[in-house]
Amino acid sequence: MKKLFGTDGVRGTANLYPMTAEMALRIGAAVGRYFRRDDMATHRVVIGKDTRLSGYMFESALTAGLTSTGMNVLLLGPVPTPAVGLLTRSMRADLGVMISASHNPAQDNGIKFFGPDGFKLSDEAEREIEALVAAGVTPTGAAAIGRAKRIDDGRFRYVERVKSTFPRHMRLDGLKVVVDCANGAAHRVAPEALWELGATVVPVGVAPDGHNINQGCGSTHPERAAELVRSTGADVGICLDGDADRVILLDENGKVGDGDQFMALMAARWADEGRLNGGALVATVMSNLGLEQFLAARDLRLERTAVGDRYVVERMRAGGFNLGGEQSGHIVMTDHATTGDGLMAGLQFLAEMVRSEKPASALLHNFDPVPQVLKNVRFGAGQTPLADRRVRAAIAQAEADLAGQGRLLIRTSGTEPLVRVMAEHQDASLMVGAVDSVVEAISQAVAIGAD
Repeated sequence: MKKLFGTDGVRGTANLYPMTAEMALRIGAAVGRYFRRDDMATHRVVIGKDTRLSGYMFESALTAGLTSTGMNVLLLGPVPTPAVGLLTRSMRADLGVMISASHNPAQDNGIKFFGPDGFKLSDEAEREIEALVAAGVTPTGAAAIGRAKRIDDGRFRYVERVKSTFPRHMRLDGLKVVVDCANGAAHRVAPEALWELGATVVPVGVAPDGHNINQGCGSTHPERAAELVRSTGADVGICLDGDADRVILLDENGKVGDGDQFMALMAARWADEGRLNGGALVATVMSNLGLEQFLAARDLRLERTAVGDRYVVERMRAGGFNLGGEQSGHIVMTDHATTGDGLMAGLQFLAEMVRSEKPASALLHNFDPVPQVLKNVRFGAGQTPLADRRVRAAIAQAEADLAGQGRLLIRTSGTEPLVRVMAEHQDASLMVGAVDSVVEAISQAVAIGAD
């Protein structure tokens, strides 16, 4: 059997391996067996999902697999990924499951797992579960089959928790906020939370139909929200992705502020208040060199990890740090949540706008980014283009060209069949040339492999 788990759980195109109903059934049984290590009758799991049509299929298959091992299943319906982390812990569940492919298009789906502490599972736990999937699991006896129950107030619990992180003495009265929910899991909770805190809300991406999640909207496509910010005279835009665990912010001019700019703002603010644990921010290798220089000028450190918010969280927990995230908009504040939470991060930014009485544009430009370019090359099933000798030679030459004044980062995506080629350098033409040479070599290797 091929490797199931990637950077963030299991992910792929619905009804194609590994995202089939049969595999979801087997995964449910395996993870149920992994967490149900004794005969106690109180084992429970919470399951949330986003708005993809295939979510119904995977919800049913996972429920069947889990109950076959004696797990009691609590079905939350459409809720953000951070809500699953929160409710797993608050409802004393043994396991949390989120059915979502995050920012991917509607035809994709995925399965993410949270342990009883609300944090995503470790690589070691995933390897053990994968071994159980391969070996097969014997179901429990008929008398011990688990029950399934729908929980109707999951999103309301989450909204109250998110609002509790916003300063009690503050309100959002007078602020007009465009919120783009990507036709995804936050299409109800995000507008509700903002309205209850006093904002004038201009919602977009709040009409999911099972097929339009992330389609021309959300954090990966903020253009529509940016136009609304400008046309409605809004003060700020908040763009979430399909499962609302990441956020991209827009200033009053519709200009994008990415995760690096937000993390710079919060790190500096928390450091001034003595709240930044360890004097460090945790981010991935994708974060801009300008962020690192911004922190160093304030005697703060940037701790880099592999790409993936789970690796950011693992480093934060190991080092006792409380702020981290990704350039793409995953923002993790472990004082409040166990995983990235786009809505919570958006509220923290709004609180800073209220506190500072500054416009969003002043808060979303904290450093000048070092010029950066990122290009993707798609490859086919079974292909390993980075192993090609001509690709390796092109990479070596590009690294030599950029040596000393920039960075070259090449990696295979953990969620899509893509090779990502990223470079940073003060000389933009040199940087683009280096990336293009590597992209061309990879594209040729892919084309030859497809023949």
